[in-house]
Amino acid sequence: MPQAPSHLVVPADAEGKRLDSFLAKHLAEVSRSRVQQLIEQEQVLVDDVIAKASLRLRGGETIAVRGPIHLPPLRATAEDIPLEIVYEDDDLAVVNKQAGMMVHAGAGASDEERNRGTLVNALLHRFGRLSQAGGDLRPGLVHRLDKATSGLIVVAKNDAAHRRLATQFAGRQVKKTYLALVHGAVKHEKGTVNAGIARDRVRRTRMTTRRSGGREAVTHYQVQERIDAGYGRFTLLEVRIETGRTHQIRVHLASLGHPVVGDTLYGAPRDLRGKNRVTISLSRNFLHAAALQLHHPRTGELLSFSAPLPQELNAFLHQFRRA
Repeated sequence: MPQAPSHLVVPADAEGKRLDSFLAKHLAEVSRSRVQQLIEQEQVLVDDVIAKASLRLRGGETIAVRGPIHLPPLRATAEDIPLEIVYEDDDLAVVNKQAGMMVHAGAGASDEERNRGTLVNALLHRFGRLSQAGGDLRPGLVHRLDKATSGLIVVAKNDAAHRRLATQFAGRQVKKTYLALVHGAVKHEKGTVNAGIARDRVRRTRMTTRRSGGREAVTHYQVQERIDAGYGRFTLLEVRIETGRTHQIRVHLASLGHPVVGDTLYGAPRDLRGKNRVTISLSRNFLHAAALQLHHPRTGELLSFSAPLPQELNAFLHQFRRA
């Protein structure tokens, strides 16, 4: 496995640069996330002292990287994890994913712990074989749900089914409907957000509608219920998306000033304090993929699936309505 150079001398013109930025630029074909992992694992020394990613360089220091700069790629591995299967046949399966479960390990995952407990691992244990069109980390996956989102996700069991399903998603033929509880009183009974989505330049875990050149994204919403209770004003929305961009619903609703309850990444408060001085919180986002409609990849038959709100979201709503 390739090793980092044992010593790297910082040139004078790098004065003021962050250590992680400098290394990502000067170590060939190494991502910044991998550099940060090495630093977090105390594998990077500056003048023989363990350094932090935010260290500002002066020029002239000697940097030593002790760990391997490249890691072998992860492969999804079967794990015996309970799954709620809504539908299955020889070509596809539809699963009601629980919140808190990652769909697949991240490409930057650096150890086996980060590759455990995923939906893909559970699917491999349940079905044994899935389509390989998505690669070793994402077998069977045609689309995704965020970790903190529950609900329906379709999985391809073979490559032919995968290709045909992917064509439907790309052609916006798949109907995906969500339920979301958001902060505030949404002004209109229904509406559409048509705003491109790009990665936030500053906070790389976030997406934004404020950058030019973002990927096209279209979200439709309709009010299902307005709640004016002891914890403030909230709106329960039915949301339908035409596209499937990263964090699409979350970032689009937040752009309207109505972040999804529980979604602290996009501005929702961590805790809600009621007029009765009781504080409640939600350990996940109040976002659920409630319905899915698509054509069977082999027969062309129109298939429709639904999944009710999970118990923790129903309980949260009940508590709201009583306040």
